[in-house]
Amino acid sequence: MSTPAQSQVALVTGAAQGLGNHIARRLHDAGYRVVLSDINTDAARQAADALDASGETAMATSLNVAQKQDFEAALDQILARWGALHVLVNNAAVTRATPVMEISAEEFNEIVNINLGGTFVGCQVIGRYLAEQGYGRIINMSSLAGQNGGTSTGAHYAASKGGILTLTKVFAKELAGQGVTVNAIAPGPIDSPMVKALVPEERLPTLLGAIPVGQLGDADFIGDMVVQLARPEASFTTGTTVDINGGLFMR
Repeated sequence: MSTPAQSQVALVTGAAQGLGNHIARRLHDAGYRVVLSDINTDAARQAADALDASGETAMATSLNVAQKQDFEAALDQILARWGALHVLVNNAAVTRATPVMEISAEEFNEIVNINLGGTFVGCQVIGRYLAEQGYGRIINMSSLAGQNGGTSTGAHYAASKGGILTLTKVFAKELAGQGVTVNAIAPGPIDSPMVKALVPEERLPTLLGAIPVGQLGDADFIGDMVVQLARPEASFTTGTTVDINGGLFMR
């Protein structure tokens, strides 16, 4: 059975900085107790303290999404602390802008294993727990790159994000009968450190000129969309992808 959002617990991966941190903040603002996980444990702790230094409504945990045992350990830690978990946001990802013909097999496998593999393991481990409880919300962060092949990102990043869209549908079908919804959000270029690292300042006007609305996306709005998909009332939405890209990709 579902419980009010104000008493729910949400786990966000890659939440120490960037978009993941915005998502964690918006969930916290909406009344969720939030678990900020990251491979950088110290940064995760700092981010959690910034939300609630008392630890009553925010906690940090170390989590390498490429490791199944890390998800299992994080789940155990959350259950020991708060007794339940209701929402998973698979956000953690890495990207590189290596030209496609220069990507080594090792680099390709590394990026896909973290981005796509991490989403798979998160959906599998946490999805199984949520199904046993009879309720849950999973939101997977994909990307416009997974729909149009990418612009400033590498082929491995684009391929991993496209795979996330398919995994979202697979797990949505698998878990729908047990009260668990699985959806994806596919942002275009967001005003974030990752985008600014990939796009040099002198190329920014060109990027903005290619976006129909003429501006970068807002990370807090992405967080607000996560909150909407995480709500108990979102029970009739599953297996879908929400496009937030300024008009760069239209269905």
